[in-house]
Amino acid sequence: MTYALPVLDQSKNIDSSLEPLDEYIVIQPVSDETETRAGLILPASALSTVAVRTGIVTAVGSEPNGIERGDKVLYPHEAGYDVRLGGIEVKVLKRSELIGRIHD
Repeated sequence: MTYALPVLDQSKNIDSSLEPLDEYIVIQPVSDETETRAGLILPASALSTVAVRTGIVTAVGSEPNGIERGDKVLYPHEAGYDVRLGGIEVKVLKRSELIGRIHD
């Protein structure tokens, strides 16, 4: 089963697809830019020392163990593999590398 990657930024189109196998999942990282409680916006470069990132699951292998497409997840910054599809960067990592699911 092949899944087309949904685009978080509607101005870019992905015409490629990636089908993860077994326990692998594909994640589109969420922008690391964040706003502090005081309203200051911190760019991603200032957050390069942060050990974890968040992202949206765009595809899952046959053994996702409770993770579904569309889930927002937390994972180690250095986990998995960086892959570029149609100009969009995604992460491919094993389900066991995830730290948790985020419920907003």
